[in-house]
Amino acid sequence: MEKRKVGTTFAGVLAFISIAGFLEIISKGLFNYSFIEYSSSLWLFIMGVGFLISSRPKNLYETTKRQITETAFARLTTLVVGLLAIVSAILTLPQINITHPALGTTSAIISIIAILFIIAQTWILDH
Repeated sequence: MEKRKVGTTFAGVLAFISIAGFLEIISKGLFNYSFIEYSSSLWLFIMGVGFLISSRPKNLYETTKRQITETAFARLTTLVVGLLAIVSAILTLPQINITHPALGTTSAIISIIAILFIIAQTWILDH
């Protein structure tokens, strides 16, 4: 049986989110400037781009032209979640500021997916 691992793309996305949080703390502490109103949009955008990269859209298109496999369906779901995250990020920018329960739900679902990926990569797939 082949051992499968979660790609490093998601770990890179989590690193970018950590860096964004660190920069927010540094900018508030050293320069007394807070960009907290942009942080949720930035977080959603980074996650969305990470999900898009993980889905490998070009390869997904070529695969689904032949047949839809279980892997292709999982990557298609990842692509849709990534697109929803990017749309939510754009709509929650302070300049647009659309507040709707669906945007909060999208953010919550992406948070749960991120937590599941972290658990899977850290404890399940490495052991």
